[in-house]
Amino acid sequence: MSESHFKNPKKINNYLLIVGIIFIAVNLRPALASVGPLIEEIRSSTGLSNTLLGLLTTLPLIAFGVVSTLTPLFTKRFGIGGTLLGAMILLTLGIALRYIEWIPALYLGTFLLGIGIAFGNVLLPSLTKRNFSENSGFITSMYSSIMSVGAATAAGLSVPLADNLNLGWRGSLVVWGLVSFVAIFVWMPQVGKLTKTSSNRSFSVAMKKLVKSKLAWKVALFMGLQSMVFYIILAWLPVILQSRGYDAAFAGWMLSLSQATGIIGSICIPYLAGKLKNQRGIVVVLILLELISLTGLLLPQFGLVAMWISLLGIVLGGTFGLALLFLVLRSRDTEGATELSGMAQSIGYLVAATGPMLFGGIFDLTGNWDYALMSLFIIAVLKLYMGLGAGKAETV
Repeated sequence: MSESHFKNPKKINNYLLIVGIIFIAVNLRPALASVGPLIEEIRSSTGLSNTLLGLLTTLPLIAFGVVSTLTPLFTKRFGIGGTLLGAMILLTLGIALRYIEWIPALYLGTFLLGIGIAFGNVLLPSLTKRNFSENSGFITSMYSSIMSVGAATAAGLSVPLADNLNLGWRGSLVVWGLVSFVAIFVWMPQVGKLTKTSSNRSFSVAMKKLVKSKLAWKVALFMGLQSMVFYIILAWLPVILQSRGYDAAFAGWMLSLSQATGIIGSICIPYLAGKLKNQRGIVVVLILLELISLTGLLLPQFGLVAMWISLLGIVLGGTFGLALLFLVLRSRDTEGATELSGMAQSIGYLVAATGPMLFGGIFDLTGNWDYALMSLFIIAVLKLYMGLGAGKAETV
């Protein structure tokens, strides 16, 4: 990385901070992405219904919604560094609890890891605004692509870890706790360096201002709708493919492919969008590509499953990176970024939390995945409207 990327004279500290951000980012998806490919094994082992299995993806999203708005309160008390350290500890504990052969522990662990991930989701945009505001597109591209790498790796390795290494689905899920455990020690040096900032800004006043802002709502709902599609695909794509005759390993690798191609979108879209005054044109292109890919998946007679999934992955990675960039571009300062990020991700993930359960519920009612897939077209149109508003060159 060239020196021109960062104007901060303490370049070594910036590089070490980037390493810490990478370790945080790589842990924000595996605990979630590892579940989808193992759904059938979890079902046969536990006897859970599709709706309750969808809850394994929905619970973290509920945690995101509950915790995200409250994150500024934690950062005022513990600072960004201390809050992120606590997040990695909670994530590790939650993953470990899922190894216990007790259904309540599976759900409790899932909720706790969701809380840890929520803090990371909210605070990475804040760190970007705080330390790299002039290079926000580049830094957002970097960590959002790393998140996609983590998701792709977990999705692809879940079934081989469970079956080929005889770890079972519980062992396969708990492996990712080793990665988050390492992240705890990598992040520790940043706790003292990321000093708390004093502020007299009222949390309640800031939240009231955001709630009254149409722009903040459009950013939040764009975040929520793109997350809804992401987590629906994460939870149900392998099951849909298996219902069409593909085996579990192939279905898992197709989910991994969607996450891997998401890296392309995560790298390119925020970087390009960060160079533009408004991002409305990028929103239009992404939604058109999403509609094309969904049409391909809805009509299996077309074949080319890998191509449609790859295209959808690029779109999901791109819309995710763009949503994160909106949190930086539409805020005025670091505290504003934390507050907007908290509000947007709280509302957004509460919206997203309904997706996996409703998607599974549509199948339970109709017995046909096509009807569930059709719902994604409606979401895409709504996402276009919200994205066009969020893409305007304005700040909250």
